[in-house]
Amino acid sequence: MKILGTNITKKLFLIGFGIFLSSLNVAVAETDKEIQEKALKARELQHGTMDHSAHLGSAVSVGKFRGVFYGYLPCHEKDCGGIKMTLSLNAKNNYLLVIQPAKSQNRESFEKGRYEWDEKEGVAILIPNKEAAPERRLAIKDDSTLLYLTNDGSHVSGDRERYLLQRTDQANNREMHIH
Repeated sequence: MKILGTNITKKLFLIGFGIFLSSLNVAVAETDKEIQEKALKARELQHGTMDHSAHLGSAVSVGKFRGVFYGYLPCHEKDCGGIKMTLSLNAKNNYLLVIQPAKSQNRESFEKGRYEWDEKEGVAILIPNKEAAPERRLAIKDDSTLLYLTNDGSHVSGDRERYLLQRTDQANNREMHIH
C-alpha cells in the first residue's frame, strides 16, 4: 500500500510541477518575421534610409521587369464602358495581351508577341507576332505600374491615371484573366 501511495504522490508531484513550468512560459522564441524586421531596422539605422529607386534601372536592363499587369482603360467606342487589359510579360521576353471591351458584345481578343526595352526612354515596346497589328508602348511609372502610351510613344490625352496597368501581385488585385 505504501508503494502505491508513493507512486501516486510522485505522479501528482510531476503533474503539478509540469503545470507550474508551463504557466511560467519561460522560453519565448522570436519568429522569423520579427528577426527579419529587427535586421532591416538595424541595417537602415547603420546605413541611413534605403533608396530603392536605383533598382528599377537595373531590373529593366536585364529584362527582369516581368509579371502580370491589369488595368481598366477608357473606351472611346459607342456603348463601351471601358477596356479590361491583362498583360503578361514573361522571362523569355514574350508577352500575352488579353483585351476585353466592356460592352454588350464583349469578345476577348488575344495578342501574342515579344517585348523589348527602350532603356533610354524607359518604355516597354510590345511587338506582336501578326504583322498587321501595331506595336504598343508602355512607360514604366514604377516597379509595379506601367502607363499605356499611344502607338508613337506619346502620352494619351486626358487623365493619365486612367491608363495604368498595375502588377497584380503588387496591387492586391484579384480581378484578372485566367485561362
